[in-house]
Amino acid sequence: MLTTDQLRSFKKIIQNRIKEINQEIHNNDDFGVSQSFVQHSTGELSNYDNHPGDTATELYEREKDISLSEHMKRELSELTNALQRIGSGKYGMCSVCGGDISVERLVAIPTASTCVEHSPSQETSVNRPAEEDSLNPPFGKYVNDTKDANFFDAEDSWQRAARYGTSETPSDFNEQQMSYDSMYIESHEPYGYVEEIETFLSADLDGKPTGVIPNKAHEHYEDELDDYEDQVNNGTIEDTDLNY
Repeated sequence: MLTTDQLRSFKKIIQNRIKEINQEIHNNDDFGVSQSFVQHSTGELSNYDNHPGDTATELYEREKDISLSEHMKRELSELTNALQRIGSGKYGMCSVCGGDISVERLVAIPTASTCVEHSPSQETSVNRPAEEDSLNPPFGKYVNDTKDANFFDAEDSWQRAARYGTSETPSDFNEQQMSYDSMYIESHEPYGYVEEIETFLSADLDGKPTGVIPNKAHEHYEDELDDYEDQVNNGTIEDTDLNY
């Protein structure tokens, strides 16, 4: 139970904050939300002849002003309700369980109407909007990476098409891309093989080796062999460690 001095102190804090908010709303003309957006921001009578991108900055500022105005009015409403609870003798009492709200909580949040145990939204939600399943990426609803699936899905379908070129640039990716042939998601994934050596060793239908197909993977493999041979000749590696 709060003492008379504590109630008087909290009442003064709340009244001072109400004055501050009203003064700020007055000084900022309610953040200009009552004024016409197009005429006030750009001086235009209409936005019909302008591309939306031409007023992107003004639109952002308008959205921010509306948000600030709503925030101020919501806080003002909470402060007014707190004053009413002081007048009715219910200030400092939890509206859910009827127990006392700690003084420490009221000092931090003078408008608190519940105790810590019954405060709303005690945990931040980690749930994402349902539409993100389809929007991120555009075919996200049909990607099965999190299910440890190894069948052909929407992601594989996109990768197969994107191999022929996309309009993406290196700035569109989090990881560094070294070639414009790799401008699609998870371009490093093996396509049609498991190990690199399978990309240049060929075989017939019976599994008998038929030769080598020259490609970058084969060149890289040959360079590695040459490097190992140089190390053996220089005595920096044992011949028995060279397996190929």
